[in-house]
Amino acid sequence: MKPENAWIDFAYVIASVLFILGLKMMTAQKSAQRGNLLSAVGMLIAIVATLAQKGLSYEWILVGLAVGSLIGAWMAYTVKMTGMPEMVGMLNGFGGLASLLVGWAEFLARPGGDLLTLVSTYLAVLIGGVTFSGSLVAWAKLSERVSSKAFLFRGQQVFNGVLVTVIVGCGVVFCVNPELAYPMLMLAIGLSLLLGIMAVIPIGGADMPVVISLLNSYSGMAGCAAGFVILNSVLIVTGGLVGASGIILTAIMCKAMNRSLANVLFSGFGAAPTAGGTAVKGEAKPLSPQEAYLVLEAARNVMFVPGYGLAVAQAQHAVRELANLLEANGAEVSYAIHAVAGRMPGHMNVLLAEADVPFEQLIEMDTANARMAMVDVAIVIGANDVVNPAAREDTTSPLYGMPIINVDQARTVFVLKRSMASGFSGVDNPLFFFDNARMIFGDAKATIQAISAEFKAV
Repeated sequence: MKPENAWIDFAYVIASVLFILGLKMMTAQKSAQRGNLLSAVGMLIAIVATLAQKGLSYEWILVGLAVGSLIGAWMAYTVKMTGMPEMVGMLNGFGGLASLLVGWAEFLARPGGDLLTLVSTYLAVLIGGVTFSGSLVAWAKLSERVSSKAFLFRGQQVFNGVLVTVIVGCGVVFCVNPELAYPMLMLAIGLSLLLGIMAVIPIGGADMPVVISLLNSYSGMAGCAAGFVILNSVLIVTGGLVGASGIILTAIMCKAMNRSLANVLFSGFGAAPTAGGTAVKGEAKPLSPQEAYLVLEAARNVMFVPGYGLAVAQAQHAVRELANLLEANGAEVSYAIHAVAGRMPGHMNVLLAEADVPFEQLIEMDTANARMAMVDVAIVIGANDVVNPAAREDTTSPLYGMPIINVDQARTVFVLKRSMASGFSGVDNPLFFFDNARMIFGDAKATIQAISAEFKAV
């Protein structure tokens, strides 16, 4: 270690420790805000230490800082909560693109190098390219700029297998033949972008939360590889943290769906939603907000089950207001959160936290199911697939085997939806026709506010 660089290395160690502590604190709502601030301080230390190194040209760094800050601030202030999943997906892609550009630029500046540097460069470019293009496809699906259904064609897996084989071959040539290294790197960039597209198009919208967490992991691994390329210890640590946490989150979500990662990536779920599952027949029993109030007024245990429709209607504050009125009326209130509810990991937790819903009232699926028999009214707001009994009972359903929140076991179920349409997976829900289920059609926010108005009028 050179004496002039000792303080920089020490700053990187401090930043890494702050990242780890911040990540740990984010596991609990009470400390999450402090953990986020701690991680931000760590990033500031890392940036300052990096910019303090000799030989840097600050002109373009300042330009990039200004442009990036303006774009980031504009995105943060203009994005709606319903658009948060696709924004997260896009930011994952930008992280991958940054790693790709770092690997590419470093090779142009210092071609060749030892085997570790060459392998790291190739991985940074490869994983970064896959992350970037895959995240753009995920963003397009989540924002419904393209169909959210899985796209499959004959021989797709064979094509992908050949594509991966060619990419590996290019990597071998890149590492062992200096004369062909740059052409192989350029070819790898193009093929990695194609692989990212091919990897995400066969995944249906219902699996997008898993894809988002997986792409987040990819962006971390790409950053870690870029850290080895430029020999930056703090980038290696942070990339490793993001990569590992993304993989852990992906595994948790796959477990919540009772599916393997391979099944999510290669099954093409959602490609033909009408092809599977028993036909759902029955007559729905609609209910007005005024009639719903009469039931809720007598309820002593009420459980909200939020889904993506809650975000669309921006009804989280209205739900919190109704919950306060129910508690004032003597009812016990809780919120059942399925791990894959919404369109990104933790989507429902973020929405409810925005409305200052007490963290203690948020319960996981297993706890909710254990209490369900004692629930007087379960209020399903915009959720569909995570409460679909077909996942438990219909062996022909594409959802079969996925653990769900068993709202049908509550004494009464209110389902707030705009229509009888199926959910994001395209699978019909027999819950709508159960004897204890009542459909309340319309905008969820307006419905909740109408029920609250009845409580206030008393």
